[in-house]
Amino acid sequence: MQSPLEGVKVLDLSHALAGPHCSTMLADFGADVYKLETPGSGDISRAWGESLPGGEKSYFVSLHRNKRGLSVDLKSEAGKALFLDLVEQVDVVLENFRVGALERLGLGYDVARERNPGIIYCSISGFGQDGPYRHRAAMDLVIQGESGMISVTGEPGSSGARCGVSIADLTAGMYAAFGILMALRVKEKTGQGQLVDVSMLEGQMSLLNSMISAYTANGEVPEPMGTAYAALLPYQAFKSQSEDFTIAVGSQKLWNIFCPLIGRPDLREDPRFITNVERVQHRELLIHTLQQVFLTKTFDEWEALFEGAGIPFGAINTVDKLVDHPQVKARSAMVDIEHPRAGAYKVVGVPLRLSATPGAIRSASPALGEHTSQTLRELLGLKESEIQVLLDSGAAFGE
Repeated sequence: MQSPLEGVKVLDLSHALAGPHCSTMLADFGADVYKLETPGSGDISRAWGESLPGGEKSYFVSLHRNKRGLSVDLKSEAGKALFLDLVEQVDVVLENFRVGALERLGLGYDVARERNPGIIYCSISGFGQDGPYRHRAAMDLVIQGESGMISVTGEPGSSGARCGVSIADLTAGMYAAFGILMALRVKEKTGQGQLVDVSMLEGQMSLLNSMISAYTANGEVPEPMGTAYAALLPYQAFKSQSEDFTIAVGSQKLWNIFCPLIGRPDLREDPRFITNVERVQHRELLIHTLQQVFLTKTFDEWEALFEGAGIPFGAINTVDKLVDHPQVKARSAMVDIEHPRAGAYKVVGVPLRLSATPGAIRSASPALGEHTSQTLRELLGLKESEIQVLLDSGAAFGE
């Protein structure tokens, strides 16, 4: 059976994280992704992360599997012409340059659409393609700050903290993949492409939706709460005799099971804690009470009690424990790949499971321009002599 996106061709001009995360999602499910980089240094993320054997960086290797690499100088006239020739042969163009950068080169959506009316042109930016902030430079940290994400992350009483992962980039990448798939569906019906405009700021707003809605309802500005959650109680981390854990008593049914289970059936009848509304109103007292109870047993003892009762409960793992986690191993969520320069290397596998047409990691990340000649032969039908002229002129670079 074919992969879901088999036959879909993506010309990926993106760099750093948001765009590459999108194209990796597409490539994992069979899309032909041609990663186009600038001759010389290539994608800025080639310099990020820890070094692997052979000099490759872990960040780039983990993010660019299943792609073919070509290198074209988009500032040269020959390189621009080559790009537009490639646009005629693909379904999707993906980019996350500063707003207007490709238009100034004569390579924006309007020009691409003239060459290929069916082109789906996905642009990821910090603030979107219009509005007063559209031309501002932005990276994940800036958007986490502008969106309010930093202001609600961290310990109570703090001025906030960056989320531990680049959540603004990753969210934008997922929305971009979702937008591209919807546009492909429309193209199937109409033959027409369209512009997909992805704003990192708006992606973070979508994640903060419940907090924004609460603010518009009561006028109270959300603040950092550590591991706690304003809408539910108890729903946070606690200490046991041995180690910290998380617990999520997310419904009244679970609360009624939980209280006698921890040896405090009286809490179920206490008017201050009967429903979630009252529990939220008396948060400080309830959390203090529960913490004293949790210190009477070890993590393993609490785990045995809660798991048997169906109450959500878990460890607070470090990354080394996660990689060695029994569930991760059982589902083969870490995958071994063989990189031509770095050798054997583990990466996170495809997170989405389809029973009939699963995604797969088929190849390692490409070297800069590794598939330039192959791509020009396959997509444009160029002869070796024509390819050599482009390589010699500097319009293209690679093997």
